[in-house]
Amino acid sequence: MAGGEDGMRITNATIDAVNGLTSRWARETPTATVFSAAGVWPLLGFLADGATGAARAELAAAVGFPADEAAYHAREFMAALNAIRGLDSAVGLWNDRKLEVREKWAAGLPDGTRGELTGDPATDHETLDAWAARRTGGLIERMPVELSEETVLVLASALALRTQWLRPFEEYPLLPETGPWQERTLLGLHRSSTLLDRIGMADTPQGCVTELKVLGSNGIDVHLLLGEERMGPGQVLGAGMDILARTQSVVPGPQLPYGDVGPGLRVVKERCERPQPPTLHVTTVAYELTTDHDLLERHSLFGLTTARDLSRGHFPGIGDRPPLAVASARQSAMAKFGALGFRAAAVTAFGFAAAGIPDLRYVTTTIEATFDRPFGFLALHRTSRLVLAAGWVTDPEPFPEDVEVHA
Repeated sequence: MAGGEDGMRITNATIDAVNGLTSRWARETPTATVFSAAGVWPLLGFLADGATGAARAELAAAVGFPADEAAYHAREFMAALNAIRGLDSAVGLWNDRKLEVREKWAAGLPDGTRGELTGDPATDHETLDAWAARRTGGLIERMPVELSEETVLVLASALALRTQWLRPFEEYPLLPETGPWQERTLLGLHRSSTLLDRIGMADTPQGCVTELKVLGSNGIDVHLLLGEERMGPGQVLGAGMDILARTQSVVPGPQLPYGDVGPGLRVVKERCERPQPPTLHVTTVAYELTTDHDLLERHSLFGLTTARDLSRGHFPGIGDRPPLAVASARQSAMAKFGALGFRAAAVTAFGFAAAGIPDLRYVTTTIEATFDRPFGFLALHRTSRLVLAAGWVTDPEPFPEDVEVHA
């Protein structure tokens, strides 16, 4: 059982299952994105509980638990999320009057919104959009679901997380000298620390990856991941998940040798005027990402291959009058990394159809970590190591033209 001072209690098996889905999704990442497997996983668990046949087996495989245990672990997971400081979460269910939802299944959902669909897509979207905005504090303004007159049920989840850095960054204009961002003036972030263990380097089968841990004040952290230039997003994020799972070893900052030791990572001896402890200098960029995902495009990843077949029903445990199939499965996600902190949100919905000359006598060690080309990130709960959001940064924020810089 994993837990922490914030009262979160969740089994290691559940954490492994959710992070497993994150890892599989991460390895399929082709480009700039932000996503939350933690927003999808519990919904898959509730669906597995109400499914039958091949759909039930596929959903159970995606969840990582037997179908008859899936809803229990999904409820446990949502209860654990509610205990994490800085994280808000909810599940909502709306159905058309002509669908008879089985109360036994609905009673297994967490306490939250139960509502009705009117059958008018415009009216229903207003209701669902208002729920998404309210549950994410305005970070996600629309429910990512396709509605039609044939939509008889919507099952959704919402996650919103916020944290402030224990040590803020300073903003400054960053002009990368090489790489895809070298022609741009970016909103750079810089800070120095004597905590060398915040940085590390892993030599993975796919290539070397530099990991930086940026700690939040409420137990939610963000890990920045920079791979070799030849490595793709899926390889870097996958390596990050392996590091998190402790299946990939990392050489921590205090043990790094001198020289260029990893992507964006350099360890040097420097002369200084007075005795100084070893120091870690971090340079990165501010970024903001928004991404919409059609989960049915990766139906096998989420166990939805059979469930999307509209020719017959797959969820008699939810309701069979009319028979149900998944007509829409989407997620809207966002993440913002700045000088003071980080915030992210995701709304996931299933629709069902019928960043002078001194006397230099002393020597110190300096580690320089620079994230000035595309990199990945994992936002996670520190004590349980549960990943809440992940993504790949290719378009950082520009430095504001109206800000005066003082030397």
